[in-house]
Amino acid sequence: MINLMSHNTLPKLISAGLAVAIFAINAPAHAKSDYVKNYKQLDTLPLNVNAVTAAEGVVIPWAIEPLANGDLLISERSGTLFLLPKNTTTLTKVSGLPNIDANGQGGLLDLALHTDSKQNQWLYFSYSSSEGKGSGSNTALMRAKLNSDHTQLSDQQLLYKGEHNSTKGQHYGSRIVFDNEGYVYFSIGDRGARDINPQDLTRDGGKIYRLHEDGSIPNSNPFVKQKDAKHAVWSYGHRNPQGMWFDNQNNVLWSHEHGPRGGDELNIIKKGANYGWPLVSYGVNYSGTTFTDLKEKDGMQSPVLHWTPSIAPSDMLYVTSDKYPKLKGKLLLASMKFAFISALELSKGKVVKQYKILDGIGRLRSLAQGSDGFIYLGIDGQGIKRLEPET
Repeated sequence: MINLMSHNTLPKLISAGLAVAIFAINAPAHAKSDYVKNYKQLDTLPLNVNAVTAAEGVVIPWAIEPLANGDLLISERSGTLFLLPKNTTTLTKVSGLPNIDANGQGGLLDLALHTDSKQNQWLYFSYSSSEGKGSGSNTALMRAKLNSDHTQLSDQQLLYKGEHNSTKGQHYGSRIVFDNEGYVYFSIGDRGARDINPQDLTRDGGKIYRLHEDGSIPNSNPFVKQKDAKHAVWSYGHRNPQGMWFDNQNNVLWSHEHGPRGGDELNIIKKGANYGWPLVSYGVNYSGTTFTDLKEKDGMQSPVLHWTPSIAPSDMLYVTSDKYPKLKGKLLLASMKFAFISALELSKGKVVKQYKILDGIGRLRSLAQGSDGFIYLGIDGQGIKRLEPET
């Protein structure tokens, strides 16, 4: 049980401060940002909620996908898809997954129901796949049909498989979202090939992709006429995007990604845009040495907001539920490293305020709002928690 009416004390490891950059999206791509230089300057948004265990037994709950009937689908990164039926705490394994190369940061990753899933039963999911040339694996996007009792997948269709397999275990991405027009977007991280993949349009990795729902490539994608380019690419120059949200009201795609040591970013994703990795960054190498002197550059998109030191962002959730009046209309972004959620207040394409909530909750991996209106948290080593407002 967690009561969050009062401000929690920050762990010593973050007391030195967290720099946050915020700027308007209509500013030039290379515009400098204004900083909130001390992390303690960020207000804590007081909530009165209990974090109640909804299910245990999921070690790394990469994604939570709510179903219309109140059930939850949960991906365990090691390669298991779980069903959590409504009003139970018992997990059931869902059959019908493809072969998954679970290693390092790879495994079974994101889940996303088709926007018309009541009619077509399509479940989209991303995972690390060893198919294709070369040893190792890369991120793949597949869809399969979910049967009526939600315990079996069938009719597997591989929609995209990143080429250039790698034995490196880092930076697979990956999140999946749909827009208002039936396109599906998903991300693949740079796969640990910082200086090779993100800026090379002929290679997969360090990209966000756009496909038709059946996996075909839209002829309106930005690089379809460029010889040898990956025609599915929508944007490039990314490090490791592990959070995405499509703002249906304003027709805007948001994404965040891990920086190295510093420079985690929140971005608005634009068609054909270059987000600079690794040519520009607010971060440095894990050893503390620099790999670039540039934080902004003409022709490259600067982040809407960045975190230095890194918070290790995982999932994102836009809250629409009436159960949490203080959170409704805010964008939640989970921190794995510092065990809190950042609640972002948006206005006209800007982040105008950032709050801390659920300070100390645990290593947050995934966020979801169920059909019951409750917010569900996937926490490494703890399983699934449900936020229940106190009455």
